[in-house]
Amino acid sequence: MAVLGGGPAGLGAAWRLAKEGKARVDLYEAGARLGGNAGSFETGGVRCDFGSHRLHPASDPAILDDIKSLLGDDLLLRPRHGRIRLKGAWIHFPLKPVDLATRLPPLFAASLFIDAATAKTRAPKVETETFGSVLLGGLGRSMCESFYFPYMKKLWGLGPDDLAPTLAKRRVSGSSLPKLMRKIFSSLPGLRSPTTGKFYYPRGGFGAICDAIGAAARDSGAAIHLNSRVEAVEMSENRVRSVTIRRGDEVERLPVDAVWSTLPLTTLVKGAGEAAPEHVRRAAGAIRYRGMILVYIELDTDQYTEFDAHYFPELSIPISRLSEPKSYSAATEPKGRTILCAELPGDPGDQHWSMDDDSLGKALYGWLGACGLPQTAKITRAFTRRLPHAYPVYDRDYEAHFKVLDSWISGIEGLLTFGRQGLFAHDNTHHALAMAYGAVDCLNGGVFDQAKWAQYREEFLTHVVED
Repeated sequence: MAVLGGGPAGLGAAWRLAKEGKARVDLYEAGARLGGNAGSFETGGVRCDFGSHRLHPASDPAILDDIKSLLGDDLLLRPRHGRIRLKGAWIHFPLKPVDLATRLPPLFAASLFIDAATAKTRAPKVETETFGSVLLGGLGRSMCESFYFPYMKKLWGLGPDDLAPTLAKRRVSGSSLPKLMRKIFSSLPGLRSPTTGKFYYPRGGFGAICDAIGAAARDSGAAIHLNSRVEAVEMSENRVRSVTIRRGDEVERLPVDAVWSTLPLTTLVKGAGEAAPEHVRRAAGAIRYRGMILVYIELDTDQYTEFDAHYFPELSIPISRLSEPKSYSAATEPKGRTILCAELPGDPGDQHWSMDDDSLGKALYGWLGACGLPQTAKITRAFTRRLPHAYPVYDRDYEAHFKVLDSWISGIEGLLTFGRQGLFAHDNTHHALAMAYGAVDCLNGGVFDQAKWAQYREEFLTHVVED
């Protein structure tokens, strides 16, 4: 079996397949390291992630237990200590009742709750649901227009009524007043669990999770091939036949019995070439992924702020989130140096995509200063990582296009897609691993149980992203 992609979903599947003796596995990863967007890298003595990543206590207990057993004492339980900027004020994230009552302008704070309480009766009637209509009916205009609408416009490059209602249900965990109240008041004594307001994070960066799963997969007999880009997936007579892999100047065609792909659907269809019918290629051309530039600046100070992350919903500040890796892992070394990572949504060809690293670093520091954040440290270095497939875009037409692709893939014997990119899903790392575990559970005696997979697919639709 060929597993395509070395992110959490691909690695989780390779490990479990090999460990349970269900298949002889070869995993192919185009990059020089494992993890995909959930990986880590070291620079200047600081372990950096590809944006802000956390392992949430809401993870499936079996998955969490596996990760704990792989990482041992290197898996830390850390308090969340972030901030959101609303109406020029900084409030704690996760939200706290006292913060909402004391830090926001009183009239604005009152309008948030009044609007949310009366949202269902005041929301405009619509013929077709959208992201905007779902949230207006659940949270009211004040919360939507001050936070969710501009934040989502920034993330996706589309207005709230150009986004599918599914996005509100999958991407916004507090999409109605009761849900939001549960999230806010769960931090109060007597209501919180031992992990409320906390997250798991590996001492060596978030990528340590994928590194550990990769090592376990190898130990179980899986072969992992880095710097191995998938050039083609050959299919004939509705069956997968081979994969073509490029390693530098070397190209090799490898016969396979099955292909489990976590690649973007657009990449998979392109690799299938003429084996994908014209209507399938059209559907692949119609779905979109949102890109992101990760802008890193190195500062000559121990720590920039006490906060691990800052969120910026207002459109006047182009970045969506800022994280400080040393604050995630509680690292104290190196002295006199820290790195910030800003998430700048955009696509190749956009204004910021054409800027060089130094210009983006200077622009980032200026945006932070405009929000009242410190400007005393000196930038010693700026660099970027550019991700063309950061998130699937749930526009109002995506479901029809995805159904075409999904139907075609399900008709190819030996071909399976899963993971964020493979199922065009908004998810966390623990969700991607749940997809991998589910897929492995469906394979027994060399036969893949499609009916059981359909049940898992229904379960995956209930996944809600944890911020």
